Amino acid sequence: MKKKNLVLIGNGMAGIRTIEGILNNDSDQYEITVFGTEPYPNYNRIQLSKVLQGDNSLKDITLNDWQWYEENNIRLYPGETVTKIDKNQQVLYTDKGKTKGYDKLIIATGSNPFVLPLPGVNKEGVIAFRNIDDTETIVKYSKQYKKAAVIGGGLLGLEAARGLLNLGMEVDVVHIHDYIMERQLDRTAGKLLQQELEKQGMNFHLNKVTTEIIGRKRVKGLQFNDGSQIKADLVVMAVGIKPNVDLARETGIPVNRGILVNDYMETEVANIYAVGECAEHRGMVYGLVAPLYQQGEILAKRICGIETIGYKGSVLSTQLKVSGVDVFSAGKINEEENSKVSILHDDLQGVYQKVIFEHGKMTGAVLFGDTKDGNKFLKYIKSSVSVEEYLQSIETKTNESYSVADLPPDELICGCNGVTKGVIVEAIQSQGLTTVDQVKSCTNASRSCGGCKQLVSELLQGTLGDSYDQNQKEAICNCTILSRDEVVNQIREKGLTHIREVMNVLGWKTDGCSKCKPALNYYLGMIDPLHYQDEKEARYVNERMHANIQKDGTFSVVPRMYGGITTAEDLRKIADVADKYQVGTIKVTGGQRIDLLGVKKQDLPKIWAELDMPSGAAYAKGLRTVKTCVGDSYCRFGTQDSIGMGIRLEKKFEGLNTPHKVKMAVSACPRNCAESGIKDVGIVGVEGAWEMYVGGNGGTHLRKAELLFKFKSGEELIEMIGAFLQYYRESANYLERTSAWVERLGIDHIREVLSIESKVKELNARIEEALSVVHDPWKQAISDTNLLKDLYEAVKIPAETR
Repeated sequence: MKKKNLVLIGNGMAGIRTIEGILNNDSDQYEITVFGTEPYPNYNRIQLSKVLQGDNSLKDITLNDWQWYEENNIRLYPGETVTKIDKNQQVLYTDKGKTKGYDKLIIATGSNPFVLPLPGVNKEGVIAFRNIDDTETIVKYSKQYKKAAVIGGGLLGLEAARGLLNLGMEVDVVHIHDYIMERQLDRTAGKLLQQELEKQGMNFHLNKVTTEIIGRKRVKGLQFNDGSQIKADLVVMAVGIKPNVDLARETGIPVNRGILVNDYMETEVANIYAVGECAEHRGMVYGLVAPLYQQGEILAKRICGIETIGYKGSVLSTQLKVSGVDVFSAGKINEEENSKVSILHDDLQGVYQKVIFEHGKMTGAVLFGDTKDGNKFLKYIKSSVSVEEYLQSIETKTNESYSVADLPPDELICGCNGVTKGVIVEAIQSQGLTTVDQVKSCTNASRSCGGCKQLVSELLQGTLGDSYDQNQKEAICNCTILSRDEVVNQIREKGLTHIREVMNVLGWKTDGCSKCKPALNYYLGMIDPLHYQDEKEARYVNERMHANIQKDGTFSVVPRMYGGITTAEDLRKIADVADKYQVGTIKVTGGQRIDLLGVKKQDLPKIWAELDMPSGAAYAKGLRTVKTCVGDSYCRFGTQDSIGMGIRLEKKFEGLNTPHKVKMAVSACPRNCAESGIKDVGIVGVEGAWEMYVGGNGGTHLRKAELLFKFKSGEELIEMIGAFLQYYRESANYLERTSAWVERLGIDHIREVLSIESKVKELNARIEEALSVVHDPWKQAISDTNLLKDLYEAVKIPAETR
């Protein structure tokens, strides 16, 4: 039987999800052809902000790579745009002169960014934020310019602003409304979010109407209708999107805001369908992943001739993390005159919850800071829970036992990749999946941010029952099915001694990746520090270069200053080197050191040699710095010698390899001037004693350190720090910060382990063994011939020019 020709216009998320459904339902019925305007395979547009922020690469957000098209016999024409459809002859034409006939045609052209028609909008430096090319252009501009303005305080604008901050730019967010994200949040939640984002460095201009983009050839700033102005070298438009319906309209397909479709995603023209952001269903155009994927599943069944009830529309809900802050909304977000509202607002905890009732039924909810009950409220809204039922659920605490099992099959579990509960359960049952990793590989659930892993685990437990292993392993990467503990145990049992041997003996599926190679290098060195030869090629580029690479390709050099203390002689060395090698910027860091920014790669060996100072290891997965206050020698409030203790700690533990970077601080009194409360190890001096805090983090995942123990002597303190670090080295996953590790194991468990005197002695013996290898050479790091040789080889400078 000859296959029919199915053509998809648009290589985006909704269209390809429809194709995936068709392949799953009936892979033999159609010859499939896809035309995509962008020259890339199918990728997750929602994750573009993560690329801009530097968290992901293009490879990370690719949903279906080139091989997927080939394996499924799909003819893809990337970078080719369909310009005309002859609906009578059922033929389409492209901008590259190609013609293609079809039996079935799916239009999934998505949306275009809305660009305000302002004077000056065509100036250089004005850009939308919608695709990969936009992202790359913004990154390019950030290397030349430092002041950015984002027009639009919605989700996309805020994500773009966060990315611009990460790129080192000053960011102004301009918004026409009096609070941000007004489509997803009410005023209170919007203001709370604004406060959090201002702490991150964003500057907001609310109730502002932009009237002109200032500048000659390129943008210089923005003019507002109230006469005020702001400066800007880069303007990012993030004011919304509009369905891309031009091709459909020119074809004669009925169009309103979007392409008009029925419950089966059929247009009014025979054999032509529309799906995704370009489609309008019952007066609604959807821009969220869940509705678009639901449409795709319905359309796939319709095209394959499978009976389905059709698409009935979606209750809109948004659960996401905006620049590290959790927010959720569903249904109505603003109350009306006759509404009844339940509000919980805890300023101290940073938590806000509002639930709206109309005519005695729940119709909406807004959550800020704590969104774990989001799915519960979504279920309540969909089932129109009454005020009485809601109050009863609180009184009986049924909210505590709420489970993902209560969700309907079409409920979204993975927002990043649009995977529903029904898809996951069906995959578990039909393909015998038993682990979160298997579900991730099969359905893409938890593939991106990982925030839904717990929900996936609960679905596995609910589907498999007692046969599900709740303590299942998680593979260290996609190159292997082995977990961290299994790899470490096998290295020990089999006496494996280098990375390639581990991969061969333990059955690695690939030649390794940027995730597992550094991890194996660390585990091998941690297990046998006396004999393992560090494989430098497995380390990250910063560690290989002994400097941090910057976005413009130059490097940052940070000499070590023990406890933040320096000398006039060392300062003269730094100044002389900076002058000689034309260092772009000299900055005092938050870790009380001096950072030489803008160093050329070829100058690194000479700079280190002339500095003749130990490296501050600002690039290391190890001890970075020990921050100190001035202590009792100078401060009238000081109770302990914080500088002396800080220097002892830094000199003792420098050069030690750890699963992730480790930052310490020593404060001489509870005023905590060295910020000991947000460090991996924080020490606070009190009258006659030292308090030891652990598991703090001052980064995007802010976490307050927890008190571990209190000691009367410095020797006892240092011994416990050694035991704590070694326990962390031996039991943490590679690239797991102490904050995540302490949270995972629990402070009570760690305190219990380190309360055993014999265990503390054993851990200290092993850490001393590790320090014996790296410690002495590290003190003379820069005068070490081998280190300089490594650097020369890394930068590929010929021996005769050294």
